[in-house]
Amino acid sequence: MTSTLQSFDAALLAFADDVGSQGPISIAGSQTRWTLGGELEPGTRTISAPTGIVEYTPAEMTVVVRAGTPVSELHAALAEKGQWTALPERGGTVGGAIVVGENDFRRGARGEVRNAVLQVRYVSAEGELVTGGGPTVKNVSGFDLPRLVVGSLGTLGCLAEVTLRTNPIPASIRWFEARNVDPFALHSLLLNPGAILWNGDDTQVMLHGHDVDVAADVDRILSLGAFSEIDEPESPSGFRWSLQPSELATLDGLDTATFVAEIGVGLLHAEKPQPPRMLSTAMTVIHERLKAEFDRTGRLNPGRTVGST
Repeated sequence: MTSTLQSFDAALLAFADDVGSQGPISIAGSQTRWTLGGELEPGTRTISAPTGIVEYTPAEMTVVVRAGTPVSELHAALAEKGQWTALPERGGTVGGAIVVGENDFRRGARGEVRNAVLQVRYVSAEGELVTGGGPTVKNVSGFDLPRLVVGSLGTLGCLAEVTLRTNPIPASIRWFEARNVDPFALHSLLLNPGAILWNGDDTQVMLHGHDVDVAADVDRILSLGAFSEIDEPESPSGFRWSLQPSELATLDGLDTATFVAEIGVGLLHAEKPQPPRMLSTAMTVIHERLKAEFDRTGRLNPGRTVGST
């Protein structure tokens, strides 16, 4: 972890000056998940993170990008070299996707956000620029700050820049749908589906990889029922429920009219928020100690709490 000013460029230094060291502060991206974790306290100053792709090395499958950059802009640039990242494509910014910690619904093909973030640069509550992690996996040492930042809702630092791992876009991507097919049997049948979505009646599956491998998977799924090929569906919307993957098999009593479950993952998208769940005493203590270490005065995103709906 470093905070040497000479290692940062003018854009990051200007961002650090904007964040400062006094008063409640929040970073606004596209605000696609703006109320997650609670409403900001009145009087909180809101600013934007720097934007732009700093460095892209396709051969190393890494990209350095500023936190305020739209994910769509990043992925458009990566697609020219046949690559993408694990960040979800729902209209948000790179920094917003990381601090929310939401995975793309095609995570089987794209990977998980927490594993894609190799390095972070953020402004601390004291107004200092901090670097955590490394540009490649073999260079990472010290505290694993990237994993702490992912899903932190901006309560530990103001994210400025990240180094991300990129992945090749599969040569073949095909979606299929069937009604009254057991989605859990489908998950067991396939080695690595890109996604399996289930709404209680219809099951949608993403197959990905080389043409010959996808063709073999098509033969496998047809053994379970009458699947029809479809266009890629939109990303599921609504409130996200975090469940154990096995709990998705017992959704008959779910108190919501409609839902879309990500089979094998444990995520549910529903019309209603998930009922509050109490953190264990140990987990509460860990949260409080982390917050105290990173933000002693409580100025970063005041009013928001990690784990709240």
